[in-house]
Amino acid sequence: MTISPKFLSGSQIRQTFLDFYAQRGHKILPSASLVPEDPTVLLTIAGMLQFKPIFLGQRTPESPRATTSQKCIRTNDIENVGRTARHHTFFEMLGNFSFGDYFKKQAIAWAWELSTEVFGLPASNLVVSVFREDDEAFAIWRDEIGIPGDRIQRMGEDDNFWQSGPTGPCGPCSEIYYDFHPERGDNIDLEDDTRFIEFYNLVFMQYNKDAEGNLTPLQNQNIDTGMGLERMAQILQKVPNNYETDLIFPIVQSAAELAGIDYHNSDEKVKVSLKVIGDHIRAVVHMIADEIRASNVGRGYILRRLIRRVVRHGRLIGIQGEFTVRVAESAIALSEAAYPNVRRREAQIKAELAREEAQFLKTLERGEKLLEEILKKALVEQASCLLLSQGGQDAQPLLPTAEISGSQGGQDAQPTAEISGQDAFTLYDTYGFPLELTQEIAEEQGITVDLDGFEAAMKEQQSRAKDARQTIDLTVQGSLDKLAETIQGTEFVGYAELSSLAEVEVILVDGKYVEEAAAGTEVQVVLNQTPFYAESGGQIGDKGYLKSGDNGDGLLVRVDDVKKESDFFVHFGLVERGTLRVGDSITAKIDNSSRRRIQANHTATHLLQSALRKIVDDSISQAGSLVSSERLRFDFNSPRAVTAEELQKIEDLVNSWIAEAHAAEVAEMPIALAREKGATAMFGEKYGDVVRVIDFPGVSMELCGGTHVSNTAEIGLFKIVSEAGVAAGTRRIEAVSGQAVLDYLNVRDKVVRDLGDRFKAKPEELPNRITNLQNELKDTQKHLAAVKSELAIAKSDQLLSAAEDLGEFKIIVAQLGDVDTEALKTAAERLQQKLGNAAVVLASIPEPDKVSLVAAFSPEVNKKGLQAGKFIGGIAQICGGKGGGRPNLAQAGGRDASKLQEALESARNLLVEGLG
Repeated sequence: MTISPKFLSGSQIRQTFLDFYAQRGHKILPSASLVPEDPTVLLTIAGMLQFKPIFLGQRTPESPRATTSQKCIRTNDIENVGRTARHHTFFEMLGNFSFGDYFKKQAIAWAWELSTEVFGLPASNLVVSVFREDDEAFAIWRDEIGIPGDRIQRMGEDDNFWQSGPTGPCGPCSEIYYDFHPERGDNIDLEDDTRFIEFYNLVFMQYNKDAEGNLTPLQNQNIDTGMGLERMAQILQKVPNNYETDLIFPIVQSAAELAGIDYHNSDEKVKVSLKVIGDHIRAVVHMIADEIRASNVGRGYILRRLIRRVVRHGRLIGIQGEFTVRVAESAIALSEAAYPNVRRREAQIKAELAREEAQFLKTLERGEKLLEEILKKALVEQASCLLLSQGGQDAQPLLPTAEISGSQGGQDAQPTAEISGQDAFTLYDTYGFPLELTQEIAEEQGITVDLDGFEAAMKEQQSRAKDARQTIDLTVQGSLDKLAETIQGTEFVGYAELSSLAEVEVILVDGKYVEEAAAGTEVQVVLNQTPFYAESGGQIGDKGYLKSGDNGDGLLVRVDDVKKESDFFVHFGLVERGTLRVGDSITAKIDNSSRRRIQANHTATHLLQSALRKIVDDSISQAGSLVSSERLRFDFNSPRAVTAEELQKIEDLVNSWIAEAHAAEVAEMPIALAREKGATAMFGEKYGDVVRVIDFPGVSMELCGGTHVSNTAEIGLFKIVSEAGVAAGTRRIEAVSGQAVLDYLNVRDKVVRDLGDRFKAKPEELPNRITNLQNELKDTQKHLAAVKSELAIAKSDQLLSAAEDLGEFKIIVAQLGDVDTEALKTAAERLQQKLGNAAVVLASIPEPDKVSLVAAFSPEVNKKGLQAGKFIGGIAQICGGKGGGRPNLAQAGGRDASKLQEALESARNLLVEGLG
């Protein structure tokens, strides 16, 4: 009797999996948030992430066995979303976990039982892979489960050896694949995703990998598995891809209805857009439900990017206006049973989507205008180079008489019109234009994009988006956790002391424990006590020195940063002199000047928040901060920009509080009492039962573990440098205080004096002088545009006598050398108007392998069934391009200049056929 897969809904699959393992002693645990506790990753990317401390031996599990349905976000394959049957940004991973309890034999047996007996998958449709060196797993599958050896594939490290990162827990894995076409025989290629889909991965976590790649057995052998809910739904529901399962398809249908289209009758391009919308809406709904807000950095940037992709694909399929909230309603309804927080956070989800979509639609409109300006600028620059590099060029007809030369005197190389990488990145990053769209529009006008410059700008942005912290790798964390059994955590004495005697308890080099480190070695050092503040709450870590000896030739370790890991303060530094040894008694001394500036900026941040609430809106809340020795940055939630007048009032109020010399009152108290007193909590901080409160009575009171001045007068001065939006509903103020204010003013004064010398003007005269120069530049650009048009007209006028008669019509099909697209368009319009009943097709090669084409048809030509837009689009395809436009005037671009003559000959033949 042939077993057939059981049809189950997505919800039934999820519950069946959890119940199966609960009946086998596994504790059902809730999905972790998409915002992980692990600082090394932005988003929860796997079911095992919440158990990582257990696998590392840092935490004792509540139960030796657990099972979960974990929501995950991955964006590494975002371009494949909607294009393949199985790629997603948001997905659910069903998992069963063993923490030192059962291992390979039991995990394999249960996975097979669940797959074949519970879900009813025929054994003949299943193929298994194992790590090539894992003879034990191979034997279990073959000898105990009974799978034929030829249906067990041995694979290498890339496919079947799982690791959490460069270091840490790892081990071989075994995967179960479903074969959609067993009738194709035993020629098994698991890379063929039209036939096979991997739906269950069993990781046998039995090793720890150190920084040098060495594997050592873990104290406990663990099991970490993952079954893709969407993939199993595709199999059991017998649909061609994950998107057509009941987990996603209702969202796809909602988008299709808004677009007025039918998914099943749509072409592949439209289906891709609908699937992208279905996938991304699920992702953003759960991200916002887990309190992620759109921004330009980190996970907020990922959220913003996903929302903008939804909006862009909505426009591609014809949805007009705002629509994301309506599609999100379907995603919320599908998810609320398993994840009730999406319904509880419905208002916030919809508000964030509506705000981001409205903002993006505005930026899209502005971006389109900016792109038009950028294209014009590129063309003007090219025209300027042409005028400077060569004189006028004679134009000759290509068809039907002679060919027009695009050069004279052997000067074949021509200046190229190009969009700078920075401009392309601004369109991408600020206005949401994908690079491919910018390239496509530019190519239609014969303009290239500086891809290297774009990549450079992208790398700069990615660098800015990275966290300032230097992450300690898993080997370091593991080393510290092992040492926690023998040493105490670091005692912080830095609130009251700038230096202290301390003992060296741990030295790590490249993540490995060492007894000593010589001069020139980069180290991470743990002391029994320290005055160094460790990075937290937006405040950077202290800098300074560890030293011993007073004669100038003793030990000296320069400390550049301090991080807190568990209960240890880890000092990152370089041994500059002497040898550092475990057990050494040393003096730990911070850089006092840097600490004073940090304290001033941190207290100024508190005063700034208080002033914002008094002057702008008392509901303003912090959304992030950075406190360094050079400056302070404060992000806050606000639906509008702060006006220039308000900024001045804020600056004046903060400076008045500084001048009034308010003394700080620092106390520790129960958190309930602190909140009762009205203390403000710091963004992103987690508090214990007892908290530290920084109070400047009558001015500001906040929960804060940072370092501060003892009196506001110590700040000296406060100056706002900038105010800007960093995300929809989020603003940012950057400011300086104390000595940094003088540094800031000195720089501005130097700039003003330099400009005054250059323009021979007094400071107060500079604005008018610069405005006049801007006006002169605009006039010059207009003049260049006029010259460019005149040049094209001069060339085109020579073609009038070569017009070919076709009864009542005249036609011209010709090439105008290297004329740019805008000038080509002007020339075509002018020729058609002069000829009357006419069809004009002009082409140029503005740069190597770039083709521009323009068609101008009179109304009488249109009546003969020839439309300029459709006509020129078909001609452009011969040159590897595309284009379109109005019936009377259209333009196109192409990539293959070698096919231009063929394209023009085709154009002439079609005109003769259509008008003759």
